Amino acid sequence: MGQHLPLFYQFHFYLFGVLAIVSALTFITRKSPVASALWLVVTLFAIAAEYVLLNAQFIGALQIIVYAGAIMVVFLFVIMLLNLGDPKEFVEIRGTGAKLLAGLTGLAVIAEVGFLSIVGLPSTEHVVEFGYMDNLVVQYGAVGALAKPLFRDYVLAFELTAILLLIAMIGAVVIGRKRSPDAS
Repeated sequence: MGQHLPLFYQFHFYLFGVLAIVSALTFITRKSPVASALWLVVTLFAIAAEYVLLNAQFIGALQIIVYAGAIMVVFLFVIMLLNLGDPKEFVEIRGTGAKLLAGLTGLAVIAEVGFLSIVGLPSTEHVVEFGYMDNLVVQYGAVGALAKPLFRDYVLAFELTAILLLIAMIGAVVIGRKRSPDAS
């Protein structure tokens, strides 16, 4: 039974990878923004399954709670706020150029995956010393092992992301108020 375990994980890793790619492509090809957001949720769940298969259960859980949960609620709120007014005003932005760019991007990703399957993935044996994460978890706890580098080494990127999301929400509210029929 032990020798079938790696094949089981490998099969499901590729299965969820294909699901993530297909749902991401479906996400960018939908005309309805709500349908696109729901396909993005499927993509985020597939990525969370990938994390779990890579033995990163905490990050997988965070992926579901933060991105598939909280962020998607904010996205759906902004989408609904932006669609105030006459539904006939909604103009589809995707044209032939955007579809061509999406197709070329998809072909590039497929070519990259094909190349990596032929050449093989680079070895990760020497990236981190054995037991490094175990030592961090013992020293700082599971959350602290992730929070310490996030709020020390990458605090600027974290804060810029938070500010960018705040600006996007404020912009959506401003645009929604201008389009609202009872806005003065």
